Amino acid sequence: MNDNLKKALFDYLLWMGDTTLVLGHRISEWCGHGPILEEDIALTNIALDLLGEARLYLTYAGEIEGKGRSEDDLAYLRDVMDYHNSLIAEQPNGDFAFTVMRQFLFTVFNYHLQEALLTSSDERIRSIAEKAIKEVTYHLRHSKDWVLRLGDGTEESHNKIQDALNNIWMYVDDMFLTLPGDKVLVDEKIVPEMATIKSKWLETVKNILDEATLKLPADGFMMKGGRQGKHGEHLGFILAELQYLPRAYPGTKW
Repeated sequence: MNDNLKKALFDYLLWMGDTTLVLGHRISEWCGHGPILEEDIALTNIALDLLGEARLYLTYAGEIEGKGRSEDDLAYLRDVMDYHNSLIAEQPNGDFAFTVMRQFLFTVFNYHLQEALLTSSDERIRSIAEKAIKEVTYHLRHSKDWVLRLGDGTEESHNKIQDALNNIWMYVDDMFLTLPGDKVLVDEKIVPEMATIKSKWLETVKNILDEATLKLPADGFMMKGGRQGKHGEHLGFILAELQYLPRAYPGTKW
């Protein structure tokens, strides 16, 4: 594997690892605060699944980088500007409707991406996708059910989930942001064309929103830059909590 390909793959793996790590941490904040006991457990399980994905991606990223950094080093010992997660992952939970919509929009994306990665020419990425697709299929069913339940429910629940969709929509294009090095990965059939994933994502999202009697927001300003290390104010607070112990007690073995 040449240096350009290694760098491109490392960046891609960091993006996926960071996104699932940050979103998993966000969802874990619902532990003990879910609207019903069953949902409290479901959200905690989803958070654990995303953490599992993050570990697989970050472990592989460390190996590709070849500098001896482990998954823990990459998760705990990088600063905000060195994180490359999609911006949607770091947005605060808000109310339950906002969390549901954030999870739905990301999960549809993750489902179609993992589905495409099942045919990756990279054996390691294929193996990650084979594990992840089973979990993401459940995540999609779970988030879809809640979008339908809230969207086609009472007037209040409909308004809340529609407001959530309107407020988070500005972050969706960032999920499909590509870097120059991605072309090398596409040419090597390691990852899919992002335009194809976006087309499938939009079709699935539209169909489910129609069924939920929700309106797709009009095109407007989009926040972008997560993969380039450009983040809002929220990520720093997430990392301050996530990274506290390893930074306070460096090198400690638990």
